[in-house]
Parts: sequence; structure tokens; C-alpha cells
Amino acid sequence: QVQLVESGGGLVQAGGSLRLSCAVSGGIFSIYTMGWYRQAPGKQRELVADITSSGTTNYADSVKGRFTISRDNAKNMVYLQMNSLKPGDTAGYYCRCSSVWGTHLSWGQGTQVTVSS
Repeated sequence: QVQLVESGGGLVQAGGSLRLSCAVSGGIFSIYTMGWYRQAPGKQRELVADITSSGTTNYADSVKGRFTISRDNAKNMVYLQMNSLKPGDTAGYYCRCSSVWGTHLSWGQGTQVTVSS
């Protein structure tokens, strides 16, 4: 069973930066597609960015040029570097693991990011 634990959220002023981390245990991390999602109050959970086992990345239009997803297969970690944060980025951020075939495997418990204006 794959388990995900996020960390790194917090309160930051607009224009600031945060780095989220997701520690993965169980399974074979190197073959998984890893993603960061976010959910604001009253809104649906949405994809922020994901990264395949080969390192191909994909970003939501709203974060392109500001956020960077990366992974460290040796440490079973995935990261989300968030720069130039905006109040609209305020949400719970969740790490997700999917199989190479796109099958959902696990969600993390989430970490809160709050951006003040």
C-alpha cells in the first residue's frame, strides 16, 4: 500500500515562496506518476502539476511559470516549488500517486497553503 505524507505548507505573503514536499512509502516510487492537486473551500479539487516516471511535467495554466514540480527517485520524494504566490493560490494542497497506467493509487492527507494580500 502506497502512503503519502505532505509537508511544507504555511502562511505567506503575496509574492512569497513555499516549497511543498511529499514523502512516499510503499510500492515502487520510480515508476509512479506523481501529482500535486489543490482544493479551495467550496471548489473542486484541481490538478496543479504532475510529473511522470520519466520526468515529463504538466502544469495548470494558472501556475505555469511560477510553480515547479520535481522528484527525487533516490529519496522517494516529490516537491512543488511555488514562487510569486497569489491569494488565489490559497488552498489545501494534496499529493497524489498514480500507476504507470493512470490508475489512482493514493492521496496524501494534505497541507494548507494560505497566501495573504
